[in-house]
Amino acid sequence: MPLNPIPFWFLRHGETDWNAEGRSQGRSDIPLNHVGEMQARRAARTLVGQKIATIVASPLSRARVTAETVAEALGLPVQLDPELEEVNFGEQEGQLMGDWYDGWIAGDYTPAGAESFAELSARCVRAINRATALPGPVLVVAHGALWRAFRHEAGMTANIRTPNALPLWATPGTPWTLTPLELAPEE
Repeated sequence: MPLNPIPFWFLRHGETDWNAEGRSQGRSDIPLNHVGEMQARRAARTLVGQKIATIVASPLSRARVTAETVAEALGLPVQLDPELEEVNFGEQEGQLMGDWYDGWIAGDYTPAGAESFAELSARCVRAINRATALPGPVLVVAHGALWRAFRHEAGMTANIRTPNALPLWATPGTPWTLTPLELAPEE
């Protein structure tokens, strides 16, 4: 199933302790740390004044709280979509991130008990398409590996680390383009 050719905003959640330590979080519900909370507030200030009609987020707390912080600044509710949750990393969850990502994306390696990259990609497309079918422009607040799957499906290099809490405008094309917003000044 192809992606809906509809532009939208994407925001990866703010930083967690596991992000700072370089650990694979997956479905572990690791909360934002102090830096992540500040990043979420900065992203909210950055997005004030942008046209956003709907916010859809992963229910994992790091994404949900980031979305709620933005929603409060914009005066919008947050809808949760379980298919926007981070990938299940199986035995790699909680471990330091290694060089296995390339093999996972290529389909050559899937950690024991984990979701394959192909499964994640299919779930990502379903969730993004559901979100972009809502009144727009839509802001999707989710996770790094899920965004790698989006990048793959959008014709871009997949294995690129997305900064925490940096608003990106995703524009359809072959490939899609991503335009980051200049962040508001720090508090």
